[in-house]
Amino acid sequence: MMLAELSAVLAAVAEGATREDYAVAIIDDNCLGKTTTATRRLTNQRLGELYGLDRAIPIFRVLRRLWSVDAAGRPLLALQCAIARDPLLAATVSPVLALPAGSELRRDAVKAALQNVVGERLNDATLEKVIRNAASSWAQAGHLTGRTFKKRTMVRATPASVAFGLYLGHAVGFRGAPLFATGWVSVLDCNPASARDLAVEAKRIGLIDLRIAGEVVDLALDRLDPLEGQN
Repeated sequence: MMLAELSAVLAAVAEGATREDYAVAIIDDNCLGKTTTATRRLTNQRLGELYGLDRAIPIFRVLRRLWSVDAAGRPLLALQCAIARDPLLAATVSPVLALPAGSELRRDAVKAALQNVVGERLNDATLEKVIRNAASSWAQAGHLTGRTFKKRTMVRATPASVAFGLYLGHAVGFRGAPLFATGWVSVLDCNPASARDLAVEAKRIGLIDLRIAGEVVDLALDRLDPLEGQN
């Protein structure tokens, strides 16, 4: 998930920057302190793949908007964005979320979930590398702890991360009450009732517009991405 690198580059580059500005900061200015140009270029490529780093991409605009208002929720925001953009990381969601708190990560379950997505396209060595990278991403987000043996821990959702979950669910077609029960909310270890409460708090601090009457949910997301309404 490269959380440390993402945090550093977002701290170094202004919010309204272009994709070229991010590339210059990473490669030319070496804002991440990488030792070689090749490593800088690879880091720029990988961060671009995971997060976009381009204000022309709606999901990155929303990520950047929320990043500036929710320091505590940044690991979860990064995870949500990376899952949306990386199908291999997305494939590991189910086996990780299915783990009870305190239980050890089952590598065979993660491997099986990945194989369901990639089939025979990746050999065992590559799959093992993907599993290690995915486990590291989940640990950076707070869902796993431990060095040699990683165990499941429960994360604490924030109003901004729930707002991002609602945005992502809305983007793929969910509407109304089901928005509080999508995978984008579940990845926050947040049930629908808690998600509603945090969504109300997100409204209070000006992130979203929301009205709830029973099962009727009226959600407006213009505050998250004002540019969306101009497209």
